[in-house]
Amino acid sequence: MGIVITPQQARPWDVVIVGARVAGSALALKLARAGRRVLCIERGRRGSDTLSTHALMRGGVLLLQRWGLTEALVGADTPPIRRTVFDYGDERVEVSIRPTAGVDALYAPRRTVLDAALVDAAERAGAVFEFGTAVTGLHRDSTGAVDGVSVRRGAHTAVLAARLVIGADGRSSVVAAETAAPFTARGRHAGAYLYGYWSGAPAQAYEWFYRPGSSAGVIPTSSGQTCVFVGGRPERLAAALAEHGSPAATYRALLAEVGVRQALSGAAPAGSVRYVRGLPHGYLRRPYGPGWALVGDAGHWLDPMSTHGMTSALRDVELLGRVLSMPTGDDPAAPERWARYQVDRDRLSLPLLRASDEIASHEWDLTTIRRLLRSMASGMADEVDALVDDRAA
Repeated sequence: MGIVITPQQARPWDVVIVGARVAGSALALKLARAGRRVLCIERGRRGSDTLSTHALMRGGVLLLQRWGLTEALVGADTPPIRRTVFDYGDERVEVSIRPTAGVDALYAPRRTVLDAALVDAAERAGAVFEFGTAVTGLHRDSTGAVDGVSVRRGAHTAVLAARLVIGADGRSSVVAAETAAPFTARGRHAGAYLYGYWSGAPAQAYEWFYRPGSSAGVIPTSSGQTCVFVGGRPERLAAALAEHGSPAATYRALLAEVGVRQALSGAAPAGSVRYVRGLPHGYLRRPYGPGWALVGDAGHWLDPMSTHGMTSALRDVELLGRVLSMPTGDDPAAPERWARYQVDRDRLSLPLLRASDEIASHEWDLTTIRRLLRSMASGMADEVDALVDDRAA
């Protein structure tokens, strides 16, 4: 396999972002609007779907609104969500989404909608995207600092130079692996989940269901569909699958057990059921080093039951964008920028990580889950406060 040194070696990109999902494409948008020369590399196909709970919380919607992207969601028939329902079996609590920080509704777009809207906006701002290309490793200078990436293009490997490389490439991040980015916080639990879509569902709210040992979510998404998931401890779902014989039959049985089927009255399943297991425990990694940084799931992962992954990714894009806009000269990899990013990210992330880890354990009773959800709500409120605080910008 030949090695090609590209013309960019003579003129490095300001930033190469590995990964073009929510975190990568949002960061490309923010940096391109700030005048950076940005290349975003994604191994997947442009416009491809990916598994997701879809739900955006207030902080995520606030940022999409700030970046001018909520119209694209509404245009793709993504319904506004103005109520959240918490169903504990013995009690059903409805909470209105009241206007706060300029946000009067939440949204849960399909990833084919959200990811595409972010990529389109970033390209209009001047970012360059390369889809269907795998980053095979990092390139380093004589001091060991990262100064580019190696990519595979057909029969050739190309080296692309960059003043800063950012890993936005998910839980299996090449950037995190190649830099041996250490974990700074780890959870102890991980759930397993069954996901499916429904058409014709009358759902008009985020609905969360909690029963001892089980949890579920009903999330209205784009084009008249509803994402419905149910989860529990991995061994419990494995036993249920052995009992019922298939993911679809297990899914139906668990939805009835948790009380979701009544909420889906009149709806019909749309597509196959996905069984997701073997998930990592929640974590935070050190998000930077010489010539590199991490954002999104590459640096911070929450169990899916938190339904906060996309919001956390967008929040960290905002925090990282602020750091890269600090007046420290023209070097986007200046080391004095990074302590602030990690401190701000961890301050907002750790309370959510702790609460979501306990929720993922599915070892709570109905009194404890109410306390954990209050902790999650408090952490989300702190997140919004940080995003609207002009003094932090």
